[in-house]
Amino acid sequence: MRHWTEGFDDDDADEQLVRPYTITSGRTAPERADLTLITLVTTVPEGTAQAALAVRGMQPEHRTILALCRESRAVVEVAAELGLPVSLTKILIGDLVDSGQMWARAPWPLAQPGDVSDMTILEAVRNGLRKL
Repeated sequence: MRHWTEGFDDDDADEQLVRPYTITSGRTAPERADLTLITLVTTVPEGTAQAALAVRGMQPEHRTILALCRESRAVVEVAAELGLPVSLTKILIGDLVDSGQMWARAPWPLAQPGDVSDMTILEAVRNGLRKL
């Protein structure tokens, strides 16, 4: 996907701000507080005609997010892939979650607090850093 700032001269700074503003319909902050950088998002399997119609009326970025997230990805990964600011990506993902086309969930913890594997992971990281 082409980055939204491609084709702009450095002197056209005001024009560079127009595209993100239009993508989000003028919204500047995400409405969902549950979308963090590490929140995992996944596209809901397609199956209804209503979902197909909803995709047609979306921005190209919405469709790209749906295609990217057929497998779980973190919000920050989606933003990097799109080449868009994270705050803008959160707004777009929020639209898709609210419309029922995506699921969002917090990542699974590697270990529970106080678990023995906690210390094992930390020791492995420490030993790996020492080898560098």
